[in-house]
Amino acid sequence: MPLNRRRSFNIVVIALVLIAGVVAILYSRPAHDAGDAASVAHKPDAADVPPIHAAPDPAAIALLPKDFKFAVPGALTVATNPGALPLGDYASDGKTVIGIDPDIARLVADALGLRLNLVPVAWADWPLGLESGKYDAVLSNVTVTEQRKKKFDFSSYRQDLLGIYTRSDGPIKQIHGPRDVAGLRVVVGAATNQDQILRRWDAQNVAAGLKPVQFQYFDDDVIGRLAVITGRADVLFGPNATAAYAARDGKVRRVGLFPGGWPAAAAISVTTRKGSGLAAAVTQALNTQIANGNYAKALARWNLQDEAVERSQTNPPGLAEQ
Repeated sequence: MPLNRRRSFNIVVIALVLIAGVVAILYSRPAHDAGDAASVAHKPDAADVPPIHAAPDPAAIALLPKDFKFAVPGALTVATNPGALPLGDYASDGKTVIGIDPDIARLVADALGLRLNLVPVAWADWPLGLESGKYDAVLSNVTVTEQRKKKFDFSSYRQDLLGIYTRSDGPIKQIHGPRDVAGLRVVVGAATNQDQILRRWDAQNVAAGLKPVQFQYFDDDVIGRLAVITGRADVLFGPNATAAYAARDGKVRRVGLFPGGWPAAAAISVTTRKGSGLAAAVTQALNTQIANGNYAKALARWNLQDEAVERSQTNPPGLAEQ
């Protein structure tokens, strides 16, 4: 066979082998993986999660600063980052933003007698936009920290919690603290707050002669969850909100719940400009919604009841500066 034809033949053979390998990998995955991924990735129709409205709250309206200049007259302009449900994301129509943060934003706006003007923004853009007056408030899963309190005011509406989840038919019953994760294969996001907490737990365990944690990192959250469901990992350690929402399919169950700043508690809050005076009115509006049941209704439809606060606080204690 001439040299050129031999080279062409070899290239074709190599290509066929590679294709066969890819096909083999795809078909070697458990059959339910695709279904699991689809169930997690599915976005609701906007009609399935209609707006929850509130009546105007005279007590909250009375607390609005007389000289406050709203970004849009007659509206509460709220910035939010539509990144993932249940916090906030686009519905199946690709334009309606739904989630717990838009729900709370609407309740607050209604209670203040204002129209909600919800503005989708990149996470990195909200601080400057809020400081400049482009937005009146931010609802985007913002955790209160002492550093942030130097520039912003806060009105709490959820606990910042981390959850540990395992497959529904798995042997792990409960994780109470560091010793319970010794030797486990743990899916966790790299360089996240929970990753740092898990590393502290692991160092403590190893120093006590216990087995080390086997850290498992995935670029895709869905793939990380599938690793737990299929038994390739023991547990997933991450933000409770997203894990609790996904757990509605019954394929995983929670075995541990910890404050987001472990061991310190942390609060998710409506964020407003420092000294603008808007926080007091927002806090009052939130407490009225807590009392009348609208708040509980909003949390329940996103499976976030465990993150409820008994009362909203203005500028609650924040996580310590790093």
